[in-house]
Amino acid sequence: MKGVAASPGIAIGKSLIKKEAQIKIEKKEIDSVEDEIKRLNKAIEVSKQQIQALYQHTLKNIGQEEAKIFEAHMMILDDPEYFGQVQQKIKTEKINAEYALKQVTDAFIEIFQNMDNEYMKERAIDIKDVSDRIIRQLLGIKTVDLSKLDEEVIIIAEDLTPSDTAQMDKQKVIGFITETGGRTSHSAIMARTLEIPAIVGVEGIIANVKNGDIIIFDGDEGSVIINPDKETLKQYKDKKEKYEQFQNELKQLKGKPSITKDGCKVEIVGNIGTPNDIEGLIKNDAEGVGLYRTEFIYMDRDTLPTEEEQFEAYKKVLQAMNPKPVVIRTLDIGGDKEVSYLNIDKEMNPFLGYRAIRLCLDKVEIFKVQLRALLRASIYGNLKIMFPMISSLEELLEAKKILQEVKRDLDSEGVEYASNIEVGMMIEVPSAAIISDILAKEVDFFSIGTNDLIQYTTAVDRMNQKIRHLYNPFNPAVIRLIKMVIDNGHKQGIWVGMCGEMAGDPKLIPILIGMGLDEFSMSPISILRARRIIRNIERKEMEKIANQIIDLPTAEEVERFIDENIAID
Repeated sequence: MKGVAASPGIAIGKSLIKKEAQIKIEKKEIDSVEDEIKRLNKAIEVSKQQIQALYQHTLKNIGQEEAKIFEAHMMILDDPEYFGQVQQKIKTEKINAEYALKQVTDAFIEIFQNMDNEYMKERAIDIKDVSDRIIRQLLGIKTVDLSKLDEEVIIIAEDLTPSDTAQMDKQKVIGFITETGGRTSHSAIMARTLEIPAIVGVEGIIANVKNGDIIIFDGDEGSVIINPDKETLKQYKDKKEKYEQFQNELKQLKGKPSITKDGCKVEIVGNIGTPNDIEGLIKNDAEGVGLYRTEFIYMDRDTLPTEEEQFEAYKKVLQAMNPKPVVIRTLDIGGDKEVSYLNIDKEMNPFLGYRAIRLCLDKVEIFKVQLRALLRASIYGNLKIMFPMISSLEELLEAKKILQEVKRDLDSEGVEYASNIEVGMMIEVPSAAIISDILAKEVDFFSIGTNDLIQYTTAVDRMNQKIRHLYNPFNPAVIRLIKMVIDNGHKQGIWVGMCGEMAGDPKLIPILIGMGLDEFSMSPISILRARRIIRNIERKEMEKIANQIIDLPTAEEVERFIDENIAID
């Protein structure tokens, strides 16, 4: 079977299908109210233990922000009103605990879903999750606990949620395959962060696999083999061994410069979402942070983060990487990243709507709090501030104006901040790429966000399975826009980086070198391989190939030309 190569590596092991059993609840009369309430309380206690363990695991292995969702679940389990109503229903109606819990839960969910407040509506989802967990305990339905596995497995699932990936035991989960998703989906990005091989978008995989089947898959090629014969198994074991040798060879590149054979030096930096992600960058010898996605500080919580909370997060990253550069992107909420407490109205096209810099320029006080925290943290490292989703010169000038206002406020308060902070912007909207010659006069750098640039240029929803094939980084329009941005940036004397998935694509790295890209920001797992590629090519030769690609009319021809002219190991 074939899917989308999401995270590199070869996995060979037994399959474990993660498919929740359908919960069927029947109403039953009971003989003993006391025994039934004891049964309910025992199920609640077991659920508490599970969620507490999940919270601790997430806090230790992923981060504080990601763990907060389980704090909310614990609060529900400690809610006396909620479970008081369940107990009352058991007593008065003399019915089984699971049926009583289902009735009370449905009533609570209906109340929350009918509220105007979006945050309260989302709490309905938490209540259902907690209720389902308790009901599964009452019914004796076993679930796949990805944090407590007895043996090495390859997870097979329709999709994996943040909770699933957060609790994954990296020592036991040697890879995963999902039916849905693309290379930029949550599960794919998490796989690369956790350095676990993965393939996504393998349609029909669940129907074709049983628990315990032997699975082989190649996370670089997107190929899956179910129950291979002995010859194929040996072939892939040899391939896996060579891949592991290759990974060991890459470690020898730590501490070496990212420089082409003919002396062109570039920076290879990493993308992070929380301060805890720094460990992966240090382990893989990143030359800095090319994208710190600050929106994760705002998510999975009830209120806006304070200036002090943000200051501590930014300070931690800057200190850990000092003196290496750290590009911190200002708030990019909206699109597929919702924050309920901001009460943002539902939109027909959220990716084209009220998000990122548009929200910040409207809610200036929120923006100023973040800018104050960033400026205060700047004395602890090499900070560069980056504005997202800029689509016009007016937006950029307004964002810079607000930044200057915050600087003046800090000056009047006698608060220290670095004087040499570079200010840049993301190029992820075609309009920004087209006027990049004008925008380049107003910033110190560009960073090309290819995930959104491809989406907006080709008018393709990158999460839509039916048109996924049209979301293609080799699309000539995308290639031309990237070349235009790099050229326009260099004409104005500014550096140009890239922080989308294209920056870590082995096929495209040589072409981007040929186009003159100065900085490559990627998942930590891709850094050393990218350095190897760069050290084995000549920029002048890649420049010739890049110039030829610009004239090719189709994505297929672009990719074929690269395959025929550049050897990538």
